[in-house]
Amino acid sequence: MKFENYVPKGKLNNKHLLTLKDYSKEEIYEILHLALKLKKEYKQGIKHEILKGKILAMIFAKSSTRTRVSFFMGMKQLGGDSLFLSTNDIQLGRSETIEDTAKVISRMGLSGIMIRTFLQSDAEALAKHGSIPVINGLTDDYHPCQALADILTLYEHKRKISGVKIAYLGDGNNVAHSLMIISAKLGIKFAAVCPKGYRPNPEITKYCLDLGGDITVTDNIPEGVKDSDVLYTDVFFSMGQQKTKEKEMALMPYQLNMDIYRMAKPDAITMHCLPAHRGEEVTEDILDGEMSVVFDEAENRLHAQKAVLALLMGDNIQQLYQ
Repeated sequence: MKFENYVPKGKLNNKHLLTLKDYSKEEIYEILHLALKLKKEYKQGIKHEILKGKILAMIFAKSSTRTRVSFFMGMKQLGGDSLFLSTNDIQLGRSETIEDTAKVISRMGLSGIMIRTFLQSDAEALAKHGSIPVINGLTDDYHPCQALADILTLYEHKRKISGVKIAYLGDGNNVAHSLMIISAKLGIKFAAVCPKGYRPNPEITKYCLDLGGDITVTDNIPEGVKDSDVLYTDVFFSMGQQKTKEKEMALMPYQLNMDIYRMAKPDAITMHCLPAHRGEEVTEDILDGEMSVVFDEAENRLHAQKAVLALLMGDNIQQLYQ
């Protein structure tokens, strides 16, 4: 089934969003359809209070701009509230186990948890031992909210999803993992164009191939970029990683620049999840050029996450479709 033909159901089978591996194509469509609707109505000044009386705990072990602002504003725009919790200020994983933290938070009247942290196992432990929805705002393995915003942006600019090709250049990190997974689920062609030693996790690649995904992992730039509708890159050094000359030298040939852009389709768009380091993983003329949709992509974090929040935490989601 194509995205355009999907009829929203107003519900998800999943209680949490930990990784898009847990989500079917239809559930991803559900999120994207609601995100488009909420974005349109936000631009029209239509307000919703689907999360009135709901409070989201936002746990941050990693600093953030887009994640913190988008979840805060997403809750506010849907009539709810949020509570910021830095791991510097709470006892998560230090003098108190994650399991105990999950049980305590679940009994304090909170309605959900968003966590941005290092270990995927931390997010999974919160979901396992708590009784409220948990949303992965980023871990070292996955970034599902970013992938949802990326595909929302792709659809807005290309008006289709299935059959589109994304070429991801650089370090095969958490963003690459989630993009690969969502591509395999939705029939998107995906090429991870990465130097040897910096490719995506082979287990995740195998998972996507076993799904029947049109997935390529290569260090050959012309081969990987050819016929691409989207060129995507991310920072060479993720938060918490030490910057090394060895890695920088290995990745610099994969910098998203005009020479590589010309290898893609003439109307290709460029994406970056931000923050960006101009002159390192991407050149200024690409990031700030007419082909760039990075700020649409950044805004769409808000709308994609509003859809996730509403579907996971809303009591009467059907009212959004009336």
